Amino acid sequence: MTITHFSIDYDSINSQNIFTNGDTINGRIIVEVSKETSIQSLTFVGKGSAKVRWHERHGKHDRFYWSNEEYYEIKQHILKADTAFIAKGRHVFPFSFMVPNRKMPSSFKSTIGRIVHKLKAELKQSMKLKLTKKAKAHFTFVPKADMDIPGLMEPQHDCTDKKLSVFGSGTIAMDAYTKKMGYKPGEDLQVKVEIHNHASRDLKPKFVLYEKQSFFAQGHRRLHTQDIVKDKLDTVDARSKETAEKRIRIPTNLPPSILNSAIIKLEYRLKIFLDVKYAIDPKIKLPIVVLPAFEFPARNQPPGPVVYGFEDFGNKKQQSWSEATQPSDLPPPYGAHTQYPSLSRSEKYGS
Repeated sequence: MTITHFSIDYDSINSQNIFTNGDTINGRIIVEVSKETSIQSLTFVGKGSAKVRWHERHGKHDRFYWSNEEYYEIKQHILKADTAFIAKGRHVFPFSFMVPNRKMPSSFKSTIGRIVHKLKAELKQSMKLKLTKKAKAHFTFVPKADMDIPGLMEPQHDCTDKKLSVFGSGTIAMDAYTKKMGYKPGEDLQVKVEIHNHASRDLKPKFVLYEKQSFFAQGHRRLHTQDIVKDKLDTVDARSKETAEKRIRIPTNLPPSILNSAIIKLEYRLKIFLDVKYAIDPKIKLPIVVLPAFEFPARNQPPGPVVYGFEDFGNKKQQSWSEATQPSDLPPPYGAHTQYPSLSRSEKYGS
């Protein structure tokens, strides 16, 4: 095999290796060959996309559902020529890619669906051989907080009531209030409840913060819910009323809400309900938006000139990448006039 190694990697820009809208990712495509090799093209691709897949059993038949969604696909032609050559050894091709500065969902993974942001490299050898090598590397994308969500920082309120007719009598009423809808992980969610227990039964107010994952494909939805935090208040006696407050800490490892994908949604709810024996519990559900926890700088600036250079190129007198080109957000296409040491053999073929 002529190509013994083909890979792509990138540099982190913070301790958590997280990228956001408008960040620049610098990296390199590494190619190792056992002998001089002809190359038709070398392409870099930055891509963000989502997909869902699941199946359901209906009687004796399985039904499969799937859907895809693409957010961006940006290509750079690192090398494009009718036929070029790279010498035996290890070669490093630097690239620079800017994450699109638009609203996009964060990286997400479950057994049913996933949202991935990745860097890909594709190397095609000569037209005659029709061989293609591919490599990829995923990066974690977390968007900046979307403060344009309606009602995000506004107080919330809902109410419910119920009349008992079996194993008790009277009415129950409950009002629930929160200061806002949007919270960051680690922040306290403060809830106030007003309970009017005009019934003959004692009540136990309880709270559940839960997540709601929804997947959509071909007109169908797959739903998964999971409780995250549970809590409760003291019992409210029969024929009494009570006003109480509760603080619920949003877990620090909670991923941000996903509300801007057509096929995957990650939502959170706060359910407040009154535990009544032998009766349907009155309940209230308030939407909670979990904002990104990571504190992004105002805007990270791309590093200085890329100075990875090229290794084992045969002609040691040729200029390195940083000497031959000026730094820019996107490296220029490599054409016939690009000074690029091991892509052509000047002694034999000319420039």
